[in-house]
Amino acid sequence: MVGEQNIESKTSFIEQSPFNLLHGVKKKYYLIALSLLISLFIYLFYRTEKTVITELFISIISFDAFVELQKTIIKILPLNERIIYSLPEGLWVFCITLTSKNLFLKIGSREINLIFAPLVFSIGLELFQLLHLTNGRFDFWDIGFSVLFWAIGNYLVSFKSTQQNLLNPFTTRSFICILSYLIVYLAHVWQ
Repeated sequence: MVGEQNIESKTSFIEQSPFNLLHGVKKKYYLIALSLLISLFIYLFYRTEKTVITELFISIISFDAFVELQKTIIKILPLNERIIYSLPEGLWVFCITLTSKNLFLKIGSREINLIFAPLVFSIGLELFQLLHLTNGRFDFWDIGFSVLFWAIGNYLVSFKSTQQNLLNPFTTRSFICILSYLIVYLAHVWQ
């Protein structure tokens, strides 16, 4: 009887955790939107002005207005270097982990589970940076943040969804998954 009460109290605690306050698919999309907004904020105001997203933003508000806004934000909210340079990648990996959950790609008779694609993609990008095949600087912290946020997305955030082929049928869920991978282009730095 005591053991039963412990199990009930543990279940109750898990159900009340911040990741389970929102339910179902909506929870997933709220978490994705919040993560991407935090990343956007960091990219816009703390990273170089030469990223695609920052250039787009500057074209809307003007360079002078951007510089003033950036100075104000940095003065009000100074951020640690790890947060500026590694957190956005971790949050992006978190997002693509959530959008990849329970999806697979069918090639011939093989089904490839996409849950590991975020790790392959993010660590692959870091290796490409190490080999100077793409812009950016190789950083072990980025890999650490990627693995941490992949684990959070994979193991701590649960929601109900069925196994689905990514491309057949092509659904809204498929589109969101592919878009979440392509959004990394907005962080691209123009040379």
